[in-house]
Amino acid sequence: MSLLPESSGLLPYWLLVVVAFSLLNTVQCFNSVHFARRTFNGPRSEAEVTPFAGRLFGSWSFLSGLVRLYAAYHINDKHLYFLALSTYLIVLATFAGELLVYGTLKFGKGLAPPLFVATTSVVWMITQWSFYVD
Repeated sequence: MSLLPESSGLLPYWLLVVVAFSLLNTVQCFNSVHFARRTFNGPRSEAEVTPFAGRLFGSWSFLSGLVRLYAAYHINDKHLYFLALSTYLIVLATFAGELLVYGTLKFGKGLAPPLFVATTSVVWMITQWSFYVD
């Protein structure tokens, strides 16, 4: 197996970039709640974003990164492709709930990067499904 994905197209490389940021986020969340609070910075976030919640967020980042890593190297496998796509859909659903229902998010610089990555990835993966999956 080569270090980089052998599939054609750019999506596998995009997934690897996102995986790298997921791993970085995991390390940050296990070391401090600072970065989790930068994302979850709504009116109710101070009480909700605890060290435990930060570690849980870090665990989710690690798990979703692992799924995306496997998908990057097996991009033509429809099951892995769907699982990777699902991780982004779950992120969007979670952020919608935290923003609209629970009040732990607000629009700003903390929300912009993950929202951009998740939205871009969902659109890209849905529009390119037939290119990668038989």
